[in-house]
Amino acid sequence: MSIYVIDDHPLMRDAIVMVLRRLRPAETIIELDRLDKLPAAVKQHGAPSLFCLDLKLPDVNGTDGVAQVKQTYPDVPIAVYSASPAADMEEACIEVGADTYIEKSASSAELTAALRGLLMADTEVEEPVAAASGKLSKRQTQLIAMLDQGKSNRDIAAELEISEHTVKVHLWRLFRRLGVKSRTQALHHARINGLLSTIASGYTGASASAGGAKRGPQDANGELPAAGLEGEAGA
Repeated sequence: MSIYVIDDHPLMRDAIVMVLRRLRPAETIIELDRLDKLPAAVKQHGAPSLFCLDLKLPDVNGTDGVAQVKQTYPDVPIAVYSASPAADMEEACIEVGADTYIEKSASSAELTAALRGLLMADTEVEEPVAAASGKLSKRQTQLIAMLDQGKSNRDIAAELEISEHTVKVHLWRLFRRLGVKSRTQALHHARINGLLSTIASGYTGASASAGGAKRGPQDANGELPAAGLEGEAGA
């Protein structure tokens, strides 16, 4: 399998490739300057394991390229990077299939953290839990329980000992699994489908067996605390 970096700007493409080579030295990395070269490249170099995609390519408009890649390779994660501020384009990219959004103005450390988070999340074993919780992975059940407690991304990252970028990736994947677009919608879905009680039981049980304090939802009525009203995965 190969990582595909698609960008018509050589300097930015080189920067992405340099980071990827540090993170995945054994991985084959294919560089392209246009999206329409992708089918032939995949045929020659093998199935993709990750896409790093410039938002503004010469042969596609806006988020169309992201949507095309996701439609063709629905199970492959996509990192989109752009000169546009995240506030302007991040949500639109996530809606059409991106797994993370990176501003081109990000530092080398920020770029590395974002790509490392995506690669770690992609390799994490998604072990399903009980069918009553909608065949969510254990990580996803943890996230719903933490969202119900009103935890921020920083709180979740600290408790799970992962980066905030990785938290964002996990949340976006959770939202897709549930067919929602925000924390509030995810919790509403969990409540109306009876997921929270099952998840809380399993989550607190896991915490207790690990020797930690029990961490069930703070509000017995299932009300979302004020901190949990942040609408997006990037909260």
